Amino acid sequence: MFMQLKSDESGLTLIELTIVIVILGILAAFIAPRVINAPQQAKVSKAQTEISGMKTALEQYAIAVGEYPTTEQGLNALWRAPSPAPPNWDGPYIGSPSFEDPWGNPYVYRQPSTHYGYDYDLYSMGKDGKVGGTELDADITNWVEETTGVY
Repeated sequence: MFMQLKSDESGLTLIELTIVIVILGILAAFIAPRVINAPQQAKVSKAQTEISGMKTALEQYAIAVGEYPTTEQGLNALWRAPSPAPPNWDGPYIGSPSFEDPWGNPYVYRQPSTHYGYDYDLYSMGKDGKVGGTELDADITNWVEETTGVY
């Protein structure tokens, strides 16, 4: 009724075990980089969303007051009336007075803008906290960089 296994038929062979380990290693090599960078990419998306929200608040401020806050007044003018208070300030224009990017650095606001066609500069310096950078260290800005190329 019960068949008895021969000693050479039980368990996995070394070759089978090696094949399983190689397959798992290949899968890990493809999946690990995506999983490791996911939290940082989420922070980039959060910074883009926050900058978009602050752009809307700055537009509301400018419509009500007639001009954007100065660099000296900064983003705090969206939360509390600057001193001296503009006559038409009817804020707050933003839901939270937190003006730090997802990496804990303050957003940079400068008015007037140093970029052609924009009224102000609003940006995060990204993960590295330095101007410039690439990929996850790239600055997240309210302006679009114009590139010129030879065709």
